[in-house]
This record gives sequence, structure tokens and C-alpha cells, in this order.
Amino acid sequence: MIELGNTIPSVSVTVATPEGQDVVSAEQLFAGKKAVLFAVPGAFTPTCSAHHLPGFVVLADDFKAKDVDIIACISVNDAFVMRAWGEQQNAEAITMVADGGAALTKAMGLEMETGDFGGVRSRRYAMVLEDGVVKQLFIEEPKQFEVSKAEAVLAAL
Repeated sequence: MIELGNTIPSVSVTVATPEGQDVVSAEQLFAGKKAVLFAVPGAFTPTCSAHHLPGFVVLADDFKAKDVDIIACISVNDAFVMRAWGEQQNAEAITMVADGGAALTKAMGLEMETGDFGGVRSRRYAMVLEDGVVKQLFIEEPKQFEVSKAEAVLAAL
């Protein structure tokens, strides 16, 4: 499992954009930036849609005031779903990242098997990256939503 001081793996992810999608390496996406990356088990799911993503949307300006260059939401969903979810959530300030095949999630050791819910998904977490290096890491226990919520991550910055 990824740990403090590790560099984010150089695995391809897809960034959902208003124009379509861009495939980039996670390393490239976060290079030279202070970033907050948070993961949800699934777009359009109850806790993710009612609390996790909205928290970062509401507090985006507060993160920017703490010199965060990019706030990214990642899920094991495709880019079309991530773009639609971002639009539905008014998440213009959030970079919506699709990890469709769970390559990055698996490379970081943060996958979980959810069976009929959706198969392999990401654990719920947040991390603070500086130039792609993990400086803070907030991994939730199963079925929990405390340490990775926007308010908790912001307070830790």
C-alpha cells in the first residue's frame, strides 16, 4: 500500500474535461503541484454524492487559499461517468479523474472487491501530494467517512 514519502505511480489515468478526455500519467498530472487527491468508491453513490465530492466543491476556495494547485477526485469509473457526475455536482473547481480499469488504484494498493456493487473499486481516501510525493495520507476504514472528508483534510493542511 502507498505510504508517506512514496511517489504516486506513473500509471495512466483519464481526466474528464468539458471537451472530452485526456489520458495522462498520474505522475505527470501532479508534477510540480501541491495537490489534494481524494477517492470515492463510485460516482453517483450516496455518500460520495451527498457528502464527499460536495465537501470539496464547497471548500475549493479554502484549499486554493492554502496553496493547493489542484483538487482531484478519482474513482474506478469511466471518464464519461466522471464528467457527468462533475457537471451534476457543479464541480468545476475539481479535476475529475477516471481510473476505469483501476490501474492506479491497484498500483497504490488501495483497491477493494465489492462484489455485485461494482467489482473492484477504490477504498475511500484522500492524500496531499507535493510534486507527486505523498505528504499526508488519510485512508478510511471500510464503510467509514471521517478522515478523508474535505473538512478533515483542510484542517490538516
